[in-house]
Amino acid sequence: MRDVTPSALGCEECLKIGSAWLHLRLCRTCGHVGCCDQSPNRHATRHFHATAHPIIEGYDPAEGWGWCYVDEVFFDLEERRTPQRGPIPRYY
Repeated sequence: MRDVTPSALGCEECLKIGSAWLHLRLCRTCGHVGCCDQSPNRHATRHFHATAHPIIEGYDPAEGWGWCYVDEVFFDLEERRTPQRGPIPRYY
């Protein structure tokens, strides 16, 4: 798990295709911002399957937790939250 710079002010793929999302997840390996599994396109999970980057952070809203896809466990990130780069638009 690394300190990363978020790649976008929203789900990268959803912004490109004009799709809605519910919550955002941040890859703590590379900084990719993707949408959650409750969003129509599940881009954060798709990113994991494409890259094998195992750790995401509950990013928007900032939720203070992380998830490891490999071990299927939540963990506390309260002290290591990634700051947002700017205001994130709402698309739900």
